[in-house]
Amino acid sequence: MNSVYKINKGINKPIEFKGLKAQYIGYLGIGVILLLIVFAVLYISGANMFLCLGIIFILGTLLFMGVYKLSDTYGEHGLIKKLAKRSIPASLTGRTRKIFIHLKK
Repeated sequence: MNSVYKINKGINKPIEFKGLKAQYIGYLGIGVILLLIVFAVLYISGANMFLCLGIIFILGTLLFMGVYKLSDTYGEHGLIKKLAKRSIPASLTGRTRKIFIHLKK
């Protein structure tokens, strides 16, 4: 008797949706929610609806372009690595030999 097993070839691959990789999907989702809140605040404050739509359209376009550019430039883990690289010091200075004496014992 033969058994048929389906092979999941997408295992250990990052999530991708229409070109966006990994955490950038979340960044775009959070950005869209913030745009919705900005629209609500502008509309409730009494601004013209067409002005609100124009502002949100421009900000939304910038958001999509920015997130897609980050996704294409840095990939899945690149942005995190770039942010972590800032915290690496250029050089280390040792003013005492104490650490080496303790290592020898």
